[in-house]
Amino acid sequence: MSFYRNVVWFMKGLKEYTRTGYAKASEKFDPSDLDDDLFDKTYMVTGASSGLGMFTTKTLVRMGGVVHMVCRDIKKGEEARKDIVDEIGNECLIDNLILHSLDLSKPADIVKFVKSFESSEKKLDVLINNAGVMVNTREVTEDNLEKNFATNTLGTHLLTTLLIPVLRKAKRPRVVTVSSGGMLVQKLNIDDLQFEKMAKFDGTMAYAQNKRQQVVMTEQYAKRYPDVHFSCMHPGWADTPAVRISMPDFYEKMKNKLRTTEEGADTIIWLAASAAAYQQPSGLFFQDRVPVPKHLPLAWTKSSQEEEEAFMIKLDEIASKFTSLGLLTLESQVDTH
Repeated sequence: MSFYRNVVWFMKGLKEYTRTGYAKASEKFDPSDLDDDLFDKTYMVTGASSGLGMFTTKTLVRMGGVVHMVCRDIKKGEEARKDIVDEIGNECLIDNLILHSLDLSKPADIVKFVKSFESSEKKLDVLINNAGVMVNTREVTEDNLEKNFATNTLGTHLLTTLLIPVLRKAKRPRVVTVSSGGMLVQKLNIDDLQFEKMAKFDGTMAYAQNKRQQVVMTEQYAKRYPDVHFSCMHPGWADTPAVRISMPDFYEKMKNKLRTTEEGADTIIWLAASAAAYQQPSGLFFQDRVPVPKHLPLAWTKSSQEEEEAFMIKLDEIASKFTSLGLLTLESQVDTH
């Protein structure tokens, strides 16, 4: 990333991604957007045991929804579920919080999880892809996948595509993916998905590339599955455990300017629960409840349609190694359901 692009992005962040940026944007929010009772809605939130995922889970349950909490660490998930019930002060809500253990860096486990979920005939109205990692040293999983890619990109892709049949049974199915404004500094790179060619591994840039991939995936899913509403979003610079652990220097410099967890989760909840969000076109990238550009000025990060389709084909090919369900390529997956 050039010095110029770094400065442009950081200045944008100081203006828009901080607590003051949220305060200004929220002046235009319509409070009635989130007045709906979600008593008949079922959600799945990945990374639900802390940070944005936990706050999103708590809010959706408070609004009357049922939430499947997908957590890598089942013990932390149990603690989070108890904390949510204790904070709301209604022990009866424990039945509306259904806990699942799943490590999204393990493709075969995702396949087993979805098969089990589907066979149980559980309903699902909204999938929220919130879980993510930023591993700062190149780490390879037991499946020979780079850890960031395995979790943030492939894990999200497998869970989303395999749950499409379940989502299609809902009246207004949605998928919301929590991306990052950091993706604005990355152009889609289809030649090094595993970061094997990166001269010096940089976990922050690997994460940003994954988040760019998620934005492209969201656009492509909207074309593949027109009967499901897709969106992705940037929560801003929020004070979460993940930021403190993965980006300690950034946290120390910016901690007085960071958004609260509630402010960071606001657009996730809006996209997942409001009628206004569902009226927006599928496939957009949101920030503070409005669709925003997916590229910085001069659009140097813009990729061609051919590059994006090639990326999806590569992703499908990798995914197909872990499932016998036969994920289709982009050309044959365009749906007329």
